[in-house]
Amino acid sequence: MEASGGPIIVALDFSSLSSAMKKAEQLDPKLCKVKVGKELFTKVGPHSVTSLRKLGFDVFLDLKFHDIPNTVARACEAAADLGCWMVNLHASGGRTMMETAANAMAKLSTAPLLTAVTVLTSLNDNLLAEIGLEGGTELLTTRLAKLANSCGLDGVVCSPHEITSIRREINNSFVIVTPGVRPLGAAINDQARFATPSEAIEKGADYLVIGRPITEARDSRKALIEIHSTCIPPS
Repeated sequence: MEASGGPIIVALDFSSLSSAMKKAEQLDPKLCKVKVGKELFTKVGPHSVTSLRKLGFDVFLDLKFHDIPNTVARACEAAADLGCWMVNLHASGGRTMMETAANAMAKLSTAPLLTAVTVLTSLNDNLLAEIGLEGGTELLTTRLAKLANSCGLDGVVCSPHEITSIRREINNSFVIVTPGVRPLGAAINDQARFATPSEAIEKGADYLVIGRPITEARDSRKALIEIHSTCIPPS
């Protein structure tokens, strides 16, 4: 699905539609897209997506599907019916799950970008080892990205630290969505692996997911414009 609005995806992590809409109205669909995650979608449901689309925003539905193949494929089809621009699933769900979802999207006349979450940006090597995943974040992320690519997905979600490794292994048409992006001076909050917006773009990210540095700013539109200017070279 063709998108507008540049590389920034603003994470609207709110617990009510009124709060999300109020914040979205301070933004500009020409400068950003928006993300609907688990909190807002669980509270509000599909209306959160359709309401934001009416304001002109491309919507990334960030529910990280991870279930049996048929269930995930049907969920992705439901997201397509809502007009989502992007939807994601967990690469750790495996080949059959990803291929089933990708095949379902391929049958649609208009489908959202289908991306795979590799390793959450809140995790580091020690935390991965605790759950039995050895080898480190870069090795695991790159391996999952290659698997997602072979399954026909459009791209992956990964931290800025793994962009270079993925770009080395997979061609540039493969979409990289990068959370864990923090402008200089911003609090890192619960991100273990992060970078500034310009660093992520220089490494090869296509889209940057940014939440609190914009949504909690005194002037969210100004914060968006300032971050956008660091990502887009002047013409």
